[in-house]
Order: sequence, then structure tokens, then C-alpha cells
Amino acid sequence: MDLALLRTFVTVHRAGSFTRAAALLGLSQPAVTSQIRTLERQVGRPLFLRQARGVTPTPVGDELAHRAAPHLDALVEITETGLDEDSGVRTLHLAGPPEFTSLRVLPTLSPLITQGLALRTSFGNAQETLDGLAAGHHDLAISTDRPRGTVLTGTALCDEEHVLVAAPRWAGRIGPGLLRRKGPQVLEQLPVVEVHESLPLVTRYWTTVFDARPATAGTVVAPDLRAVLHATAAGAGLAVLPRYLCEDALERGEIVALFDPPVPPLRTYFLAVRTGTLTLPHIARAHEWLLSAATDWS
Repeated sequence: MDLALLRTFVTVHRAGSFTRAAALLGLSQPAVTSQIRTLERQVGRPLFLRQARGVTPTPVGDELAHRAAPHLDALVEITETGLDEDSGVRTLHLAGPPEFTSLRVLPTLSPLITQGLALRTSFGNAQETLDGLAAGHHDLAISTDRPRGTVLTGTALCDEEHVLVAAPRWAGRIGPGLLRRKGPQVLEQLPVVEVHESLPLVTRYWTTVFDARPATAGTVVAPDLRAVLHATAAGAGLAVLPRYLCEDALERGEIVALFDPPVPPLRTYFLAVRTGTLTLPHIARAHEWLLSAATDWS
């Protein structure tokens, strides 16, 4: 049996789509379809059920994938390890949100540079990073969306606490305890600083903590949480920020937490890879390194 056909088959099985598999393999969709048909003729059984959106493996297809995938992954590992030894450096393509990747992920992976790792980084929102990972553009992706399907595998990395903050002069207008007594309507007098017109962080905080939706629109919108932090510290208005990002500013008194809810809103980050790629040493090393470091993140 042709190993190229098996490789295409396993990729389709994991991707759940001829189109996605073709992108991962660098082939045209007709070429992938032709290879799968050839393999089905050799096996004498259908391996996939064609559907309107993608394909579903038959029981025979599942059995073949279960038996073939580990061996194909091992062959890829041997090949990649050989390339690693020849070049001395392996490049890891990483994607994630700009703030978290800049402040958490890149500093954590930096010690691996002396162990022969090179890094290439892309920034994007949750869905963009997962789509790029599935298409083979990245090796690792950090996303606030849990990967779905079989082409990607996701592991919970850490939780991010969100804090409602403003500069001291705005906090002074509200007064201690007023927000707790009268509710979020007392915040309507404050401008809002956010990353998007839809107010994703503020809306999530309001619905989780106050069981309501914010009644105001964004006053300052900047698509980077670091810009939101600096604008908020300068007095532009209130914002909802991850604690890891604003902890130092809180300690310095540049901003003030406006509310201390009994259960603060949390958002989970997932570390995602394409299924089967953890057999590659440089990806596995970075994956393990990040999971280990994340146990100390708060």
C-alpha cells in the first residue's frame, strides 16, 4: 500500500474534509479525492461517507486510521528529527492574541532559543488562530475558543481573571460601596474604553457579574488591550482588563478596581495543536514548556 495514499487518508480523517486536508498537504482537492478513491479500491471498502459539509469515516475508515496513524506519525518524527540534526535549528510557528502572546507566551519560550528553537509569531483573534492552525500555517495556537472536531487537539492552559478598572479620579466619583448598593447604573456616567465597538469584555463582565447588559457605547476603542490599559490609566474611562495585564498598574495606583465580585469573571485559554504533530520534538518541547509554566500563572 502506497504510504502517500495512507498519509492523505490520515490527514482527511483528522481534518474531516477533503478541502482542509488538501490545504494541509499542499495538494489540490481533486488530487486528494483521487488518492482516497485509489485507496478505497485497494482496500475494497468505502473509507468515508461524503456529506454536504465534509466527510465522516466509515467503521473501516476508523479502524484503518487507528492502525495507520501512529506509524505514519513515527515516520514523520524520524524525518523531522533528521532535519533538526542537519540544520541545528527548528522553527516553531506560533499564533495567539497579541497581548497574551507578548506578555506570557514569548517570554516563557525564550529559554528554548538556546536549545535550537527559532520562533515565528502571528497575532489574531480566537477563530483566526484556530483556522490558521488547521490550515497548517501555525504549529501551536493559543485561543480562547476550545478547538472542535478531530483535526485540532486543545488543552486548557490557564484561566484569566477580568477586573473592572478606572483611573482614581473616576473611581472617586462613584464613592465606596455605591456600586454595590445601587448597581451598574451608577457606572453610566463613566466613558468606556474597549477593544471593539461591540464591547466584548465589558458586556461579558456586565452579564456575568450584574446579570445585565451595559447601557453605554464605547468612548475610546483600540484593538489592543495594552492600549486600553494606558488610555484607562490616563483617565479615558472605565475598562475591563485581564488581571495579569493590569496587576502592576493596580499596585502602582495608576488604576483602581471599581468592584470586587464574589466570583470574578474568568476566561480560559487553550493551547491547540494539529492532531498528531506532538510527535515532532520541537512542537512537543514548546507545548510541554508552556503547560508547565502556566501552572504558575494567575
